Amino acid sequence: MTQHTSGKVDKAGELTHIDESGNAHMVDVTDRDLTVRTATAVGKVNLSPQVVSMLRDNSVPKGDVLATARIAGIMATKRTPDLIPLCHPIAIHGVSLDISTTDTGVDIQVTVKTADRTGVEMEALTAVAVAGLTVIDMVKAIDPGAQITDVGVIEKDGGRNGLWVRK
Repeated sequence: MTQHTSGKVDKAGELTHIDESGNAHMVDVTDRDLTVRTATAVGKVNLSPQVVSMLRDNSVPKGDVLATARIAGIMATKRTPDLIPLCHPIAIHGVSLDISTTDTGVDIQVTVKTADRTGVEMEALTAVAVAGLTVIDMVKAIDPGAQITDVGVIEKDGGRNGLWVRK
């Protein structure tokens, strides 16, 4: 039986999702403390001026795009371990998903919160991606060039590493 260290990289600089034989495995987090952890991720959906106008006057034929994308993102947060193979299933204690129309499309910001043994970065990123995909699904007939961009974590807090903010 192989022993694995917890965390992303062990002291020798090796990735801990890979064992000594090169096989992927889920990191054992049982020795970590339960702590409050948050992660905030953002993304954009670039849209045509026509779709931006339709979003602003709520005239997209498929319905309320922003409300639908918000619900889709929240639902996706809870399903992240079903989509990301080595992601731990954890309790999600809060999700805040802000989505707004800009002059060039839609901005999405998601903050996910838990009190668990591992972080919620993947949950926040999944929520941003699925909210963005939902926007595209609802406008693709009008704007086949719609594009998700700039998806990334901008802040995380909790656990062994504490606060991290993208510079």
